[in-house]
Amino acid sequence: MKKVFTIGSATMDVFVESDAANIVSVCTKDKSSDFMSYPYGAKIDMSNFSSNVGGGGVNTAMNFATLGYDTSAIFKIGDDIYSSGILNAFKKTKVNLDNIVQDKSLSTGFSIILVSFQGDRTVLANRGANALITIKDINFDALKQADLLYIAPLNGNSNKVLEPIVKFAHENDIRVCFNAGTTSLKKGFKDIKKILCTSNVVVMNKDEAMMCTGVEVRPDTKTEYFSKEIIHPDIRTMLKQLKVTNYQVIVITDGKKGAYAYDGKKFYFCPTFPSDVVSTLGAGDAFASTFCAALERTNIDIGKSLMYGSVVSASVVSKFGATEGLISFDDVEKCLAQNPDYTYFEA
Repeated sequence: MKKVFTIGSATMDVFVESDAANIVSVCTKDKSSDFMSYPYGAKIDMSNFSSNVGGGGVNTAMNFATLGYDTSAIFKIGDDIYSSGILNAFKKTKVNLDNIVQDKSLSTGFSIILVSFQGDRTVLANRGANALITIKDINFDALKQADLLYIAPLNGNSNKVLEPIVKFAHENDIRVCFNAGTTSLKKGFKDIKKILCTSNVVVMNKDEAMMCTGVEVRPDTKTEYFSKEIIHPDIRTMLKQLKVTNYQVIVITDGKKGAYAYDGKKFYFCPTFPSDVVSTLGAGDAFASTFCAALERTNIDIGKSLMYGSVVSASVVSKFGATEGLISFDDVEKCLAQNPDYTYFEA
């Protein structure tokens, strides 16, 4: 069994849904944006409420364990009611927590997730300990045993551990799957290129890819037909620009439209797997970590790995909570067998 280490955030998430939420769309020539709004000054009734654990480090560690990997997690928490909730949630899993850091002087990450009637969400986040991971918090001796290092988005000062931990992994023949965060991308492409150079798999959503490359996906640009689906030429440009070494696979996710990948020879497109959307929180973590794991499962079949990621992501969005819908590889393959018309496209 392959050994996976994940590093990222750990939060207690509170989900709030209200039928009073409005979705307001604002368009300009160059872009369009959607906003969730509520009547100003009003007292709003909640139609649904729940709480669960979340954060990229938690979500991906639980997913790798569910998929059958020997999984260890690295994240930082405080010593409070929220940290107790996070630790209790892991009792139901086989994730090794020997390398997490608990600091009594810090608060545990906490988020309030406002869920719309469409299933999308707006997150109000208190980063807490998540933003304060230091190089001293990393057990490099334990990390040497890993076959794969999955790096979820690192926020605030925690981003400072990114370059040394990726360098260490590269020097010790540990494969790296890098899911870039906003803090990293704001530094610009020249800075993030150091991380891209030593990452075997890089996953970003479309907005993150635009921020990283400076390429805008223009709504007024004529799209190209990509087999039976559509891929925007600006997305092709971003995929090419992000691929900086020949052994990399680059993935860009595009919400409800699906996901794109590029290995230097072919472009791939995979539509979303059909599901009833309850909450999109955790969908990106589920997709990216499943894709990385599926590359081994499928003997580096990129298109099929995109499909695996989409199936797990679809299962996650059908539940409240970022980890409630996680499923095994066997369950993924059953879903695909029951939906033989679902497929990916390549060129």
